[in-house]
Amino acid sequence: MAVLDRKDAPPPPPEGSGSETGQGGQETRPEVAARSGSGAGRPVGPHYKWIALTNTTLGALMATIDASIVLIALPAIFKGIGIDPLAPGESSYFLWLLLGYMVVTTTLLVTFGRISDMFGRVRLYNLGFAIFTVGSTLLAFTPGTGNAGALELIIFRLIQGVGAGFLFANSAAILTDAFPPNQRGRALGINQIAAIAGSFIGLILGGVLAVINWRLVFLVSVPVGLAGTIWAYTMLRETATIRAHQKIDWPGNITFAAGLTILLLSITYGIEPYGGSPTGWGNPFVQWGIVAGLLLLAAFFYIELHVSDPMFQLDLFKIRMFATGNLAGFLSALGRGGLQFMLIIWLQGIWLPLHNYSFQDTPLWAGIYMTPLLIGFIVMGPISGYLSDRFGARLFSTLGMLLQCIGFVGLTFLPANFNYVVFAVLLFVLGCGSGLFTSPNTSSIMSSVPPERRGVSSGMRATFQNGATLVSIGLFFSLVTLGLAQALPPALFSGLTRYGVPVPVASQVAHLPPTAALFGAFLGYNPIGALLPHQLLASLPAADQASLLGKTYFPTLISSPFMSGLHVVFYVSAALCLIAAAASFLRGKQTIYSSAPGVPVSGLAGEENGGEDGARRRD
Repeated sequence: MAVLDRKDAPPPPPEGSGSETGQGGQETRPEVAARSGSGAGRPVGPHYKWIALTNTTLGALMATIDASIVLIALPAIFKGIGIDPLAPGESSYFLWLLLGYMVVTTTLLVTFGRISDMFGRVRLYNLGFAIFTVGSTLLAFTPGTGNAGALELIIFRLIQGVGAGFLFANSAAILTDAFPPNQRGRALGINQIAAIAGSFIGLILGGVLAVINWRLVFLVSVPVGLAGTIWAYTMLRETATIRAHQKIDWPGNITFAAGLTILLLSITYGIEPYGGSPTGWGNPFVQWGIVAGLLLLAAFFYIELHVSDPMFQLDLFKIRMFATGNLAGFLSALGRGGLQFMLIIWLQGIWLPLHNYSFQDTPLWAGIYMTPLLIGFIVMGPISGYLSDRFGARLFSTLGMLLQCIGFVGLTFLPANFNYVVFAVLLFVLGCGSGLFTSPNTSSIMSSVPPERRGVSSGMRATFQNGATLVSIGLFFSLVTLGLAQALPPALFSGLTRYGVPVPVASQVAHLPPTAALFGAFLGYNPIGALLPHQLLASLPAADQASLLGKTYFPTLISSPFMSGLHVVFYVSAALCLIAAAASFLRGKQTIYSSAPGVPVSGLAGEENGGEDGARRRD
């Protein structure tokens, strides 16, 4: 057991910000509880930690279900409002509905985490539940159709993302406050399982509800959101210490929000074709947007180094566990963030049609066939959380990244029309690796910071993860698209002319950006039917028409160039996971805070120095 050198710890808060120790080693201040508006003045009971766990888990589950539920339901949503997302000029609606939620959530996480440290984590978590419910209600009852309806959906979806930002920014901090150190890994593991499970439940739930009515995709969150809002307001307690006389860092908030938003939007629009290019990276808007976003973020970091009360607590990176844990989490999200997106296109565009599934049914079945990934996470998440509470995070988080590296390398050996048993085993390995890594890494990050900084720390951690996921989607999609742009046009031209499509039309369709075909497969459309004019298809002989629109024509055509690009993606992911494993291994021994702000002590849980209070160092 290593004894913590006091100079390694961040400085204690100003005098007068002391706390009283409550249940589970968390800090309580009566004046804070009275100001929170959440059970004002009432004490925290012995079972409060389980209330905190169930409510924050419900919030995480609901937010992640709604992040993915539109992936499968988009065709029904666009049909319901009367929009063709593949028509010229309409693809931006598709991108905004798909990624806008994540962009706004990622941009606001650090700001929300910081103001939660200032005004109360529970108070702003409750506000997030309410905003999310309002956004879901507006989405379910969107009045417009056509372009106006699409714009309304995007705005309401952004409102929903604001609510999700409050939920994501505070759930880990509330759990860290509520649970003692020797139970945090398990609690955060359960919470993370709910978040990952929600992303897969959303795929299946979206497919089922969209068949009935597209509005149910959003309406399903309303009763859950109402119940969660009331439950959070009446049952959650503010147990965190709120330091007095804090100021909002307006220059930091503005430059960070503007810089990150511009950067993420530029990366998102890099997916869209520009001119004669298959991607948008040559678009001046994208190029200048990336430059402007990076300059604003550079200005943000300069501001944070020169203000007295910064939004982004850069001195937290002096804590080795915090710095390496966030680096490992960022690399992990960068490596696997676009995985679900790529696997869905692989299944929907190639494998499922080759196995006699109609294109319109592929979105639902893609979610079902990806369940081994979820099962692996569910199996390993709580186990790794429990073991990391006893033995530390380094071993399990490192092994988790190595497992993911093995899984990605294994995927490179699969052909386009793979044996599903082998595919399922590899998905299970990837899920186990993710579960083995996520809860120990999250617990170690959150436990390594002083209690009064857990809100901003949670926001920073979630920002790195969500931002890396968006970058991953843009990067991976571009790699696959560039591979298709080289090989698809000649193959598509020869295939179309062979079945009677006139040469001018075949040439025009063959040189369309491959994103149209990928978006079509992603949305559950027959890509050839979406690319060829309907009048032309109707004029072709019945046999040629049946061949072009058959279930095997497009998958056979696209499989070779698609798999070449996809293998590059998997190799990049494997390399990123390997670097993340190295970062996890180098995290060193851990400082665990649980009691008085900024005052760590040494010892193991239940041993002579600290037990469930104070802080301890361990591997």
